[in-house]
Order: sequence, then structure tokens, then C-alpha cells
Amino acid sequence: MTSSALAGTPSGGQGKAVHGCAFCLRMHTRDALKKGENPDRIAVLPGWEATGYFSEADRAALRLAEAITCVPDVHVSDEDYDAAAAALTADQISAIAWLATVMNAFNRVAITSRYPVGT
Repeated sequence: MTSSALAGTPSGGQGKAVHGCAFCLRMHTRDALKKGENPDRIAVLPGWEATGYFSEADRAALRLAEAITCVPDVHVSDEDYDAAAAALTADQISAIAWLATVMNAFNRVAITSRYPVGT
């Protein structure tokens, strides 16, 4: 992603929203805000496709992270991969794949453990 604040969170942001991990959503939102991310971008992240807040590279990263997150339901399509390859480097695609995989594993542990998230 092109934003330095969201650089490590394509799945950290959107993947968490897909899985509903409250702990991770809170943690990554706080981290992104500390790094100067625009609160509007964070607010619209679940609906990123319908906004103009994200660059082509951001959109490709988010689309790929969502596809990787949903692999149990559907595979990463050629269309999603090709869109990522058109906007991102091979190293960026690899980083997104690894981040999505690791964050999805953390999501499953946090959700399964019923970790309480307070105010």
C-alpha cells in the first residue's frame, strides 16, 4: 500500500474486518492513527471499493488481501492476482500474501480464545 500508516495492514485492516476480530481492529486502528493515517480512510475501509480514498496500489493490495483472506471460500482469482500484479511489485505481492496469512492465523486464535475487548 502506498500509505506509510497502512503499509503493514492490508489484511491487518481489511482482513480483520472480514473476520470480525475486535482486538485486532482496535489495535490496527490505533496503530494507523498514531502513524498519521487519515481517520476517514480508516472509517471507510470496509467499503473501500466504493470510495475515492485509496490509490490504485492501495486498491490492488486491499483486493488481494481480501481474496487471500477468503481463500477457504473461493480461491484467489486470476482477475484479483492480475490486478495486483499490474499495480504492485512481486515483493509487494509476496509481502501482502505473507501478511494476510499471518494476520488470518492471529485472527483465528484471537476469535477462538474469546479474548475480551473492553472500552
